[in-house]
Amino acid sequence: MIIDVKVKPNSIKNNIEKLEDGTYVICTKERAIDCKANNSVIKMIAKEFGVSYKNILIKSPKSRKKIIEIKLP
Repeated sequence: MIIDVKVKPNSIKNNIEKLEDGTYVICTKERAIDCKANNSVIKMIAKEFGVSYKNILIKSPKSRKKIIEIKLP
């Protein structure tokens, strides 16, 4: 499964919101330094979809608008 995600790093709280068009907005407390925000996003998506974090791949890691591939079992 492939999803489109917009990431908001350095937010007040961790939150995942699904918009009407099927994209996700993920707010994370982590800063976008040393991939900390990306790692937080991976953990949050893994928890949301009930998969291992090893099954998640970020295809555009340096952009705020990310394309994420989730390998479902």
